[in-house]
Parts: sequence; C-alpha cells; structure tokens
Amino acid sequence: MIYPKNNQPIHWFFHHYIRLIIKNNFKAFNFNTVEIDPNKSVLLLANHFGWWDGFLLYWLNYLLLKKKFHIMILEDTVRKVFFLKYMGAFSMQKNSRSMMESLDYAAKLLQDPKNLVLIFPQARLYSNFVDDVHFERGLLKIIKQAKGKFQYVFAATFIEYFQHKKPTINVYVETARQEVNTINELKNLYQQHYDNAKQLQTQIVI
Repeated sequence: MIYPKNNQPIHWFFHHYIRLIIKNNFKAFNFNTVEIDPNKSVLLLANHFGWWDGFLLYWLNYLLLKKKFHIMILEDTVRKVFFLKYMGAFSMQKNSRSMMESLDYAAKLLQDPKNLVLIFPQARLYSNFVDDVHFERGLLKIIKQAKGKFQYVFAATFIEYFQHKKPTINVYVETARQEVNTINELKNLYQQHYDNAKQLQTQIVI
C-alpha cells in the first residue's frame, strides 16, 4: 500500500496546478452548499466517470467542505502519477493482501474530524449518465470501523457543453443520515441522490 506524503512545496504547486487546469478547461464550476459538522470527518462518495473526477472533488473540498483531503485510488494510478500521494492519495489494490490495510487506513483517517476521505464506490469508470450506480462491498468495512465518527456527503457530478466551447461542471451535493447497516442501504441512499441530481441536470434548458 502507498500512503500519502507531506511535502508543502509540492502540495502548494499542484494545488495551483489543479486550480489552473479547472479554470482553463471549464466554463464554470457549479455546486450547491451543504452544512458540514465541524466535529465529524467526511466520507465523500461520488460517481466515477473520468480522469477529472479526483481533481474536481479536490477543488470542491477546497471551496466548500474545507477538510483535509484524502482519496482512495488504484495503486497503479498512484505509481504512474507521482504527485497524487502529495495531494492526499492512498492506494487500493483489489484482490490483494494489502486491500484490508487500505480499508483500515481509510477508517483510521475518518477518526479525525479534520479529515475527508473520498471514495468512488463504483471502483472503476462508468458513463457520466449511467442509470445504476454500482457499489463495491469493501466500503462496508470502513463504515463499520468508523461508525459515528463521520458524516456522509454524496456528490454527483455531471458535465455539459450546451452552446459553449468549454463544458460546465455541475456538482450536486447532499449530506445523508448515518444509520446504514448494509451496503445495499447505502447504495440505495446514494442512488436516490444520484437520480435526483441527474433529473435536475437533464431539466436544464438553454
């Protein structure tokens, strides 16, 4: 498993790199506001549709949620993109001995109210407008270990061009109740948020 590393100059540089690439590649970055409990960490669950996902949600955290950012991503990706570990990334390698270590580490991060952990429950890329959001079961171990220490935040991100050369990002954000005992209960909660967000997105008329 690869753990996050602290290096302020590298973090500062890539923080501004992320800001610039979002500014230069998108017409607008839109999101709604939600109430965040300062005494709890955040488990941020989001749809996973492209290369941009981690960067967009890093920026959402900076603008809105304001926690210390962490993200679980595949180990091959962390190895290929060296700076990710300096931006809060830690690795997950499915079907390996280190997978349990990654899940335990995520749960440990959620013990600290200053932290945010971003997880893509789909675990791989799907269409931006897929109907059903798949949830991997490993997430349940994190939830049980960190129960009561965090709050759920759901994010559903959609990208549209409409009449513009550059696309617009719309992130629909919602906080959710804590009482979840099975992965299907959590999936259904997120699915409801995702369906509502997609309906709002498809009702946009220019």
